[in-house]
Amino acid sequence: MSLASLAPTPLRAAVAALLLLSPLAHGADLLQVYHEAQGNDAQYASARFQAQAGQEALPQARSGLLPQISGSASLTRNEVDQRSPIRVERNGTSKGWSLNLTQPLFRWDRWETYKQGELQVAIADTTLAQASIDLITRVAEAYFNVLAAQDNLYLAGAQKDAISQQLEQAKRNFEVGTATITDTNEAQASYDLAVSTEIAARSALEVARATLQQITGKPAEELMGLRPGAPLPGPVPTDVNSWAQRAEDGNLQAIIASLSGQIAQRETKKARAGHLPTVDLVASRSYSSNSTASQTSTNLGGTRSDSSQIGVQVTIPLFSGGYTQSRVRETLALESKAASDYDFARRTAAQSARQYYSGVTNGLAQVAALEAAEKSALSSLESNRLGYEVGVRINIDVLNAQAQLFATRRDLQRARYDTILNGLRLKAAAGTLTEDDVVQINTLLTATSASLTALPSSTAKAAPKKAPVSPSTAPLTQPRTSGRAAG
Repeated sequence: MSLASLAPTPLRAAVAALLLLSPLAHGADLLQVYHEAQGNDAQYASARFQAQAGQEALPQARSGLLPQISGSASLTRNEVDQRSPIRVERNGTSKGWSLNLTQPLFRWDRWETYKQGELQVAIADTTLAQASIDLITRVAEAYFNVLAAQDNLYLAGAQKDAISQQLEQAKRNFEVGTATITDTNEAQASYDLAVSTEIAARSALEVARATLQQITGKPAEELMGLRPGAPLPGPVPTDVNSWAQRAEDGNLQAIIASLSGQIAQRETKKARAGHLPTVDLVASRSYSSNSTASQTSTNLGGTRSDSSQIGVQVTIPLFSGGYTQSRVRETLALESKAASDYDFARRTAAQSARQYYSGVTNGLAQVAALEAAEKSALSSLESNRLGYEVGVRINIDVLNAQAQLFATRRDLQRARYDTILNGLRLKAAAGTLTEDDVVQINTLLTATSASLTALPSSTAKAAPKKAPVSPSTAPLTQPRTSGRAAG
């Protein structure tokens, strides 16, 4: 091979660039999917715009404490035509302008409104932070649901392939007279069920990918899975009461409820301000002029005036028909409601933290148990396979052992995913979930491992020699037992 053949060409460079830039060239990972969701998720975008709108509560509340200035101007043309008792025609022009200023000096209700605006901005910020946490959990749930669906499809395809090999071996054994037709029929029944299972798994994968696409706005293809033997993170600290206390203090929904309670308290103070006087500084300046002319007189007449005023205006409420007292009673009831909502939010957060903590710890124990069960199922399959070859086991024993192995692997993968998700939910309940946690989980991911569908070496030796078939391209049906085998 010459050096010239190794030189980069525009086509080769373009292909290399596409492979590097393609997000799914080696499978998308969790961090990449999360970044896609940040820019494309409609719910998160709505939360961002809602937060922007919430920031305007403070300027609007502050405006009630600042001067209010208004102005007006007028220009009027007057014409009079008098015909009786004598004819008189007059016309004139009136014009004027005024400028008014009001500066609140003491309006307690407006001060409380301003303090409520600060709290509303804090709620807007906290709500956006909660939306960010919700986005992480929604992306992670959708991502690992796709992984679980991928695993189910891989396992269904591998199980169908293994049953197909067992079916072919049963046919050969029946043809040479070392097995009965029952073995063939059992293998055929298992194969038909495996085909149905694979179809259902493929449909579930399409649904899971569509759910993820709804969040990211882009089609979801192959995703990177968990690295075999990757250590799953446990809760730190390892004390459920500490997590419950963290959730009570740091849960964002509880913080929002606390801020809402403070707004309710301010609302009560604002209602009580209806009993207090208001004091405003008022100032005004005006100008007006009026000129007239008449046919009966060549003289022009008119007036002109300038006026300036400044002073302090005090308004004292005397009687409002009971409205102020009723408004105070209403706000006190709403204040009590807000306090109850805050207590409920704190208790819910603590309960969620305890639930997810239990999910993580029990999930780690379940993963360890299923890993042991997988080894046992693998040994059982090897033993049944060997027993079938020497005639001490029947075909259905091998098929059941295979089904048990694949079911154990499916449950093991699901338990791993649920443990990771419960860890994220635990941090979400405590209000500490961030993108760093996504990065940590992302380090556990790798390309899909063949160990998920690997079978014992004895099975490979007993199987007929043929090219391996990928679950994604394997045919969904296989010719049934021939007439000779069935006879």
